[in-house]
Amino acid sequence: MADRIRVLIVDDHKVVRKGLRAFLLSYNDLEMVGEAGSGEEAVRVCQQLKPEVVLMDLVMPGMDGAAATAAIRAQCPHVRVIALTSFPEENLVQEALKAGAISYLLKNVEADELANAIRAAYAGRSTLAPEAAQALIHATTRPPEIGHDLTPREREVLALMIEGLNNGDIAGRLTLSDSTVKFHVSNILSKLGAETRTEAVAIALQHRVLR
Repeated sequence: MADRIRVLIVDDHKVVRKGLRAFLLSYNDLEMVGEAGSGEEAVRVCQQLKPEVVLMDLVMPGMDGAAATAAIRAQCPHVRVIALTSFPEENLVQEALKAGAISYLLKNVEADELANAIRAAYAGRSTLAPEAAQALIHATTRPPEIGHDLTPREREVLALMIEGLNNGDIAGRLTLSDSTVKFHVSNILSKLGAETRTEAVAIALQHRVLR
């Protein structure tokens, strides 16, 4: 069939690749054109075989799935990558989508759902497992970290406060006027919700504001 969707399978477990290969044989419009057992191999094979959709495992030794996805998307931008993993963790979801994956599915997905996701990806549409969607919602609704709104200059001043320097010393170190340093210190206390310099330093250390 001329209009089959060309699919590349990437997973470091041979039994998973075998299962996905058998799954693809069940659909007349899907064709497995190759497989890879690592991220590095996936990038090489993708350039050679020019698949249209890649089923990408995320947790692999060496180059992981997110890194492989980014490399594939950079070299073959027409290729659509579906992250197919056992893990719904928030950081994995964000890394995969940031790397360029169009969809994120878990390996317990039903066969017809996966087939439909491949078709949707080929057409440029995204499919997210409910757990992945929930992880994204949690990430966007999570309160911002303490100190996220400090400016680069305020971070410099805070670092010197942590060293124990007073306003005059900070002014000399950063070549600023005393009034400017006082202004920055006041902003730092306000943004950290601190009443005193000592409290600001304690909050900054506790929450690793300058990590």
